[in-house]
Amino acid sequence: MEALVNAGGKGSRMGRCGIEKPMQLVGGVPTVRRVVDALLTSTHIDRLLVSVSDNTPCTEKYLNDMGVETIRTSGDDFMGDLHEAFSVLNSDYVLTCPSDLPLLTTEVVDSFIEYFVPGVMQSALAVVDEKTVRRIGIEPSYTREDGGRNWVLSGICIMNREGTLRGDYLEEYLFQTNWVELSVNMNTPRELDLARSYFRE
Repeated sequence: MEALVNAGGKGSRMGRCGIEKPMQLVGGVPTVRRVVDALLTSTHIDRLLVSVSDNTPCTEKYLNDMGVETIRTSGDDFMGDLHEAFSVLNSDYVLTCPSDLPLLTTEVVDSFIEYFVPGVMQSALAVVDEKTVRRIGIEPSYTREDGGRNWVLSGICIMNREGTLRGDYLEEYLFQTNWVELSVNMNTPRELDLARSYFRE
């Protein structure tokens, strides 16, 4: 399976801090590096591509110096960037992941991929129980109800590549967890501090 990391957004919720969001240090390591390493060490991932843009030139240089494959997209529209990146990928299904999940581990990635059944499923979303997210001090911006419980989207999903490019409706399966590793999307200064606190502890 191929994997796509989205690292070209504006990161506007992080505020004017002078550092691109994917390059924010967590435990002394850029967040994007933590995500890339978690994916590259998965035996299920055959190819990794990172989408960057004019919003993230330092991220692009850092990844290129690491030997990580990147693609320049507009950085203006998530779906537009997704389609641009999907057009240069080849596998039937692509795992997509934001660059702001600093607690992500290879074990979590593997568990999600092993849950997915190609052909039976066209897309799957990794979600976290709302109570877990609130317990660690994050206010979810959006929740999704299923089975009488509310779930928070982690940002990681697996999608049928050609169906996505065609604009097909893809039925979504929910990979339901209570994992902290998927709970901290580092969108704001508060969430950045929270992610850093895990490594200080």
